[in-house]
Amino acid sequence: MAKICIVLATYNGEKYLSKMLDSLMDQTRKADLIIAVDDGSKDESPAILKQYQERFPLQITVLPKNSGHRAAFSKALEIAQGQLDKNDLVALADQDDIWLPTKLEILEQAIETQNQNGNRPVLVFGDAHIIDGKGNIIDPSWRNLAHIRTDIPIKAHIAGTNNVTGCLSLFRASLLPKITPIPQAVNVHDAWISLIAMKQGEIVAIDEPIAQYRLHENNSVGLGNRYSFDETCERQVAWTSLLMERSLSIPLDDDELEFARQLNCYWIQRSKRALLLGKLSFLIRNRTFLFPEPQTRNRKILFSLLGAPTVHRLFGKDK
Repeated sequence: MAKICIVLATYNGEKYLSKMLDSLMDQTRKADLIIAVDDGSKDESPAILKQYQERFPLQITVLPKNSGHRAAFSKALEIAQGQLDKNDLVALADQDDIWLPTKLEILEQAIETQNQNGNRPVLVFGDAHIIDGKGNIIDPSWRNLAHIRTDIPIKAHIAGTNNVTGCLSLFRASLLPKITPIPQAVNVHDAWISLIAMKQGEIVAIDEPIAQYRLHENNSVGLGNRYSFDETCERQVAWTSLLMERSLSIPLDDDELEFARQLNCYWIQRSKRALLLGKLSFLIRNRTFLFPEPQTRNRKILFSLLGAPTVHRLFGKDK
């Protein structure tokens, strides 16, 4: 039987960490290994982790200083890679969620189920209840609340849309050599993981809630855009540049690579020019990839013709 390894990154998470770890202990399908990387916490997170070390197979690495969400998960996945076979399974964990008891059991069954062609998925992901900082359920479905589609085309991934929430997923350790180390240009680690998975095999969504996903004021990832307009342009340029650089190893086909190139050019120009009327045909031609929600598509196309100087003038420097 394949091993299941849980990978957890913590940072100043003492408020919710014990409840999260308790939910890992309560799983009907126990994890074979738990790798926790603390990202230089200044609170009691490392001490809380050590309190649980005798209760299940938990390995703890404490980084000397904060390196960021992406880097902490990258370190944890690199540690896992050295201890797992390609047929083993990896589950990502956030420090502030609560896993439902059957989470690993449900995901393992889904990833080991063959499709009509006799193949098994490389990654599966489920839904979640949304809870607030006090643990109250505020929405029955994260997928519905965040307008997450269960299946999106590869070009939407290239454009920056991600439908796989890392803490709700389980994937094969065979992906780890392509995932790690997670490049600095990656904004959110699960977007990188889901892109790699899509190019290596099948991704399957299941409808069942498998966790309680906590939304609160200190989420590293959640609803909404936390970045200014200039930061968004910079991040999109870095992301598309990364995809172009890694096109052979991902791998992207010629059409996908050309789309990444055009998108990279668009974001570079948008960061500098006032108007991008010449990009209208590109935006319309690729509207389903760039603007997945039909009800807001036309408005977003028009806004996407505005470059940084115009956005700053009309909406302020922090837009």
